[in-house]
Amino acid sequence: MSRIMGGATRIIQGIQYFQDRVFGGKKSLFRRLGEGQEPLALFITCSDSRINPNLLTQTEPGELFILRNAGNLVPPHGVHGGEAATIEYAIKQLHIQDVIVCGHSKCGAMQGLLAPEALRELPEVAAWLGHARAILPAVEQAAATLPPDEKLNLAIESNVLLQLEHLKTYPFVADGLSAGLLRLHGWVYFLESGEVTAHVPGQERFMPLAEAVRSRLAHASSGSEDHVILGESM
Repeated sequence: MSRIMGGATRIIQGIQYFQDRVFGGKKSLFRRLGEGQEPLALFITCSDSRINPNLLTQTEPGELFILRNAGNLVPPHGVHGGEAATIEYAIKQLHIQDVIVCGHSKCGAMQGLLAPEALRELPEVAAWLGHARAILPAVEQAAATLPPDEKLNLAIESNVLLQLEHLKTYPFVADGLSAGLLRLHGWVYFLESGEVTAHVPGQERFMPLAEAVRSRLAHASSGSEDHVILGESM
């Protein structure tokens, strides 16, 4: 069977295990999910197979509304497509109040952005990365003396911040932010260590998530700000 099915074999076996060993223990959860969804957040991240949002955040089915693409990109408002539709549905229909853009270390999309010659045979990827190209001048200038791995990390962080700015071009996002009904979060996940860093508005760097939580809450006008994702218990 493995020669016929190839890589699908492991996936089929996983489905069988889920049906036989997992589903029965979570019947009440799936029964509730069959009645609708109320996700905690919209989680925008990369398509990279090494990223598992539910594993990383220790969330159950129904708790994350996930948008994935190469480079965790958010085209600006006016570019019609799956990303815009997903964001619109999450915020306007599901009334999600927290949106996370989560980049990651070793990102192939950002590597391609920094070395466009590597994308010569991937014209669709090269065109898609146009939604991140605005970071290049500042990254090239700031990283002129940095080693390649630090330059890549700078590009990853800069890209997360750019995509947050793109989110703000959506009228319903801007409205939600100004009304205090929506919160945006910029994170970077490090595959090698499991660490997550976060950007805090007004800071010039990403910091470990727990430190970012403390910093953000210290500047909040209300103790309840960011309670859904950043969490008062952290």
